[in-house]
Amino acid sequence: MTLQQQIVGNAMQMAVCTLKPGQTVYCEAGKFLFKTANVSMETRLGGPGSAPRQGGGPGGQGGGMGGLLRQAMGTAMQVGQRALAGESLAFQYFTAAGGEGTVGFAGVLPGEMRALELNGSRAWFAEKDAFVAAEESVRFGIAFAGGRQGMSGGEGFILEKFTGTGTVIIAGAGNFIDLNPADFGGRIEVDTGCIVAFEEGIQYGVQRIGGLNRQGIMNAVFGGEGLSLATLEGNGQVILQSMTIEGLANALKKAQGGDKQGPTGGMFSTHVG
Repeated sequence: MTLQQQIVGNAMQMAVCTLKPGQTVYCEAGKFLFKTANVSMETRLGGPGSAPRQGGGPGGQGGGMGGLLRQAMGTAMQVGQRALAGESLAFQYFTAAGGEGTVGFAGVLPGEMRALELNGSRAWFAEKDAFVAAEESVRFGIAFAGGRQGMSGGEGFILEKFTGTGTVIIAGAGNFIDLNPADFGGRIEVDTGCIVAFEEGIQYGVQRIGGLNRQGIMNAVFGGEGLSLATLEGNGQVILQSMTIEGLANALKKAQGGDKQGPTGGMFSTHVG
């Protein structure tokens, strides 16, 4: 079933989904806003398909102890991946009963939301925390880009992967910008914090700019250690956001006077006496 949804709002958008009887949608913890009384809510550790099914068949209770053990191991691996990536360990599932139901979701930052439609031919990858909600027919996974660097959980290395068919709702900070590297010679370079999502087929990498040169020393003195650039190559849709989480945090810190140093604080202090 196609997920009927409407994205409303301006500076802080939300997605209002209308569920048909028996239709299920799931979200990450902290993204749920409201629901009608006929929509049930259940918390599960595993993603779609990881909970035991009723009846026989592959992956169901009819598979015996072997099937249950495989399900348990699959759920444990999925939870372990999410813990390693710093994601919430549980999903919340919402199912309509006794007629149509309504449930609302939102991201955690001021900005846009987007509904992506998966038809099974291509997966989508999204940056950590971009995921808001999806139909139960959409499978959620964690992809570590950059090999061992991905284990560190650094920005730009942990990706969320969506496969299957159905609707996925994502969110970002600021406004969305849609690009295709093929329109720019096949390659674009962007701040890792600006990436929201991209289609399968786009080659993704991360390079570090800034070393022990003059610029690198200046970055270190003033609180940075260089700049990470993501390289996106190929032919496919890329969604960027106009605001980074780091930029928003720095702006809020300055607005609250958090960047000010006392008479004895900071690297450079002034003494009057």
